[in-house]
Amino acid sequence: MDIKRIIAATILSALILIGFDYFMPKPHEDAHPDATKISAPAQLSSSAPSVSGEEPVSAPEARRIPVQGTDVEGSINLRGALLDDLVLTKYRETLAKDSPLVRLLDHDGSSQPNFVVIGWNNAAGSNARVPDVNTVWESSDQKLAPDHPVTLHWDNGAGLLFTIHFALDQHYMFSVKQEVANSSGQPVALLPFQRVERNYLPSETGSFTAHEGPIAVMNGRLQDESYKNLHKGGDHPDHTYWAQSGNGGWGGISDKYWLTAIAADPDAPVTATFGYVPGEKGSYRIGFVSQNSQQIMPGASLAQASHVFAGAKVDSLLEGYAHTLRIPDFDKAIDFGWFSFLTRPMLHLLHWLYSYLGNFGLALMALTLIVKIILFPLASKAAASSARMRLLSPKVQEIREKGKDDPLAMNQKIMALYRQEGVNPAGGCLPILIQAPIIFCLYKILNISIDERHAPFFGWIRDLSVPDPTNLLNLFGLLPFDPTSIAPYLHISIWGTALGITFWLLQRQTMVTMDPAQAKIMQFMPLVYVFFMSSFPSGLLVYYTWNNLLTFAQQSYIQRRTKLPVPVTR
Repeated sequence: MDIKRIIAATILSALILIGFDYFMPKPHEDAHPDATKISAPAQLSSSAPSVSGEEPVSAPEARRIPVQGTDVEGSINLRGALLDDLVLTKYRETLAKDSPLVRLLDHDGSSQPNFVVIGWNNAAGSNARVPDVNTVWESSDQKLAPDHPVTLHWDNGAGLLFTIHFALDQHYMFSVKQEVANSSGQPVALLPFQRVERNYLPSETGSFTAHEGPIAVMNGRLQDESYKNLHKGGDHPDHTYWAQSGNGGWGGISDKYWLTAIAADPDAPVTATFGYVPGEKGSYRIGFVSQNSQQIMPGASLAQASHVFAGAKVDSLLEGYAHTLRIPDFDKAIDFGWFSFLTRPMLHLLHWLYSYLGNFGLALMALTLIVKIILFPLASKAAASSARMRLLSPKVQEIREKGKDDPLAMNQKIMALYRQEGVNPAGGCLPILIQAPIIFCLYKILNISIDERHAPFFGWIRDLSVPDPTNLLNLFGLLPFDPTSIAPYLHISIWGTALGITFWLLQRQTMVTMDPAQAKIMQFMPLVYVFFMSSFPSGLLVYYTWNNLLTFAQQSYIQRRTKLPVPVTR
């Protein structure tokens, strides 16, 4: 037995395990989704006050205007004109009937403060009294609804009347219009801003397959950053990590399924920023500020429009807003990845199959089958090449044994045999390389499709986005103990076991060409998959199990039909 090959096989196995643990998405605890906390965009440490910095919680509670939408409910806080209370009416935190609705925005002082701030800064040389987060606004409106906009106003007592108009559509989009009327007798220069703030670091901060965190599109270019990178901005005098100027654009904080973002007026010259203000909890801030100060002459007024999105990342909805509201590449809030030209249509097809079949698991299986059929010619070519190599393996081994004293002659005989049989040793590589991006995209959509969240399959699988709850080690709950309390990997589910069996079947098809030393090591890999993948989302296990079965059937069919042009004889 070649000890070098055993060591190589062991290292390969370790890399596979590390790769699965590092790159594969872990079960996503969606108990309390992220909201956002952002301060005045381009001037994060400017005169624009911070909610947490001014401790408004010590001030008397101001009236709130209820928000009663089709897909959202909450309220606007008249103290600071803050949008800091919002839940999504179509999504719950868990499958329990009494589970709370998903909360996207929450007030400062809560366990996960996320909110939207809208206001004005003084331009250089101006010292007008502007509203801040402690300002109590007035409104005669009693609620904000799709058919009932609201208007907030505040008089600074020195001739400036500030007004904010809010409107809500049937889903998750708020229209915002900021106005200032000047009757002071003196010109005033102001910088309107909108910002999203998040005063905590979420437990889930993204993965290899899906971005979670600060995101923006400016000048047609997507900019996404990690929370870790934003911390670097905390060392700068203005706490800004990234800034970009242009006309229009959007930016905010993206979570796995949710998005809170500001969309600037498409024709307005603005500056978008990412920043982090250090503190007891720290404040992540993403938003926009006007590039140029707005000069308001006596007796005149000026207005600036923007939009606030706070809701679920439904691809069709985001695409609709991108077209109707001229929000550039708004659907890029969904991380389609480098192969978006493949991932996007596949996600649309999966959504259509789901709407037609009514079961996300069946839709996923149907999509996998469609992809297999489309890729069959490439897979057939790769499998046929591999099968021919296996048929030639005994003859190749015989040539190597006889010619081991003359490597050059040995290789010449092997290549001559390949030419005689019309076999290209690398013939299966190109088809596999072409298939790889498509298979990756199919896997990726499982991590970005909101349809999978809380989607049941059959039997005991009530949510495909979480692990299979069964465990063979406690006889599916008959024994009164939880093996995972001892070690997390002691979760051997039914679907995890089924996946291991399909890997074993595939391994039997390919191990005939593997070195015996490597085969002894690799034969344990299906068992390793069972332990490591049982805790992955059950939708992923369903996909892999079904895909392995299709691959096994496909390769069996191809192998039965594969023959050598010239039968090998000894």
